[in-house]
Amino acid sequence: MAMKIRLARGGSKKRPFYRIVAADSRMPRDGRFIEKLGTYNPLLPKDSEDRVKMDVERVQHWLSQGAQPTDRIARMLEAAGLRDKATRNNPNKGTPGKKAQERAEARAEKAAAAAAPAEEDASAE
Repeated sequence: MAMKIRLARGGSKKRPFYRIVAADSRMPRDGRFIEKLGTYNPLLPKDSEDRVKMDVERVQHWLSQGAQPTDRIARMLEAAGLRDKATRNNPNKGTPGKKAQERAEARAEKAAAAAAPAEEDASAE
């Protein structure tokens, strides 16, 4: 059985609240799980200790049994010091979108066109 440690969403519309659960990877996101390992409340400030609560011993137990944490849970485990920081490299994340690149090119062309007559005036004098 492929185990995952992941988030199960609860709460009402626009008021998310998540349970950190150990579940079979084939089960639905909010469906059946084996054990509740903690909670995550994204509405609380980042420096609040109530934002992420985990039963560390049980999380370590499931990790030792071969459960794979999802990306978000892995980051939480790194912050808690239970896991080594993984190096992440997404070179495309910082590049602007297609429309923004087109606007930047148009702006550059406009600036070059405006600078060309100014250079001609300076060289004529």
